[in-house]
Amino acid sequence: MNLSQNIYNQAVGVTESKFKIWRNAGLLLTYKCNASCEFCYYNCSPQQDGLIPVEMAIIAWQSLKELAGDSAKIHITGGEPFLYWDRLVEILREAKQNKLTPADMIETNGFWANDAEIIKDRLKTLDELGMNRLKISCDPFHQEYVDIETVRRLAKTAKELLEPDRVMVRWEKYLENPAEMKNITTAERNKRYVEALKDYPCRFTGRAAGHIAELVAKETVGQISKSNCSDTFLSAKGVHIDPYGNVFSGTCSGIIICNVSRMPLAEIWRNWRPSNNKVIETLFSSGPAGLLNEAVKMGYKPAERYAGKCHLCASIRQFFFDKGLYKPTIGPAECYIEAGA
Repeated sequence: MNLSQNIYNQAVGVTESKFKIWRNAGLLLTYKCNASCEFCYYNCSPQQDGLIPVEMAIIAWQSLKELAGDSAKIHITGGEPFLYWDRLVEILREAKQNKLTPADMIETNGFWANDAEIIKDRLKTLDELGMNRLKISCDPFHQEYVDIETVRRLAKTAKELLEPDRVMVRWEKYLENPAEMKNITTAERNKRYVEALKDYPCRFTGRAAGHIAELVAKETVGQISKSNCSDTFLSAKGVHIDPYGNVFSGTCSGIIICNVSRMPLAEIWRNWRPSNNKVIETLFSSGPAGLLNEAVKMGYKPAERYAGKCHLCASIRQFFFDKGLYKPTIGPAECYIEAGA
């Protein structure tokens, strides 16, 4: 496809920024995870649910190929994909049988890597099914839930079997020098959160828009209102597709563009323009500050400081979600409700 096939691009001037072609898609196998990390974009936890159907994953994969051709890249994430090993393998096998571009990356926090033989068997299977890279999460947030020795075992074995350049440890710094997160005070834990965020900034949406965002909140609404989200939408490298088929632009979790069960991904891209959706149109032109007046009239009480525009956006959307407003754009519930709370 080319840029002129999108209806937004057809309407803007020659010198104006265009809506980029989505070239990668992250398939959220599930919202379920063995961890409940404070910086999670999706509120994933052991209590969450959802499991992407094989057919849905393959149709989205095929549609991305139609959209981006040989440059299409799929990565599989979650939640924790290895909680559903059989479904992960089933999707990869189906993709291979359909001659789709192999999975560029599969993500895991490594919680499952206790046995050397299981590690080798699984890595061999993933390699045979065409996986390009294995991405292992390793940071203070995950180290609250995952034993560092398990992560080291997986990283070492993967580098031996797959070659080092096919193994990505995010972040390698904490593999060698892990942060002690389990037997410390709340103040010490908060300090390590802040230190990690200084080294590796994250987007404050989902659970990340809660406690850790408040720890680093420094910007006023006035400061945030100076920027909109036009470039965030236009320049997104791709999308994430959740277990129910909901499509999120980039890592903007909780803002549903469309659903792949209703429209193929390539068709969603063709028809995307801000004016299709009130929430997205407001964010595009005015940023989250543009949603503030309506929220305040309904009872929303702004904080004195936010960690940035994503934090403000997530806070206002949470308020709208709790009020039952702007369905189905503001959803699904997994992005706004802590399961089991």
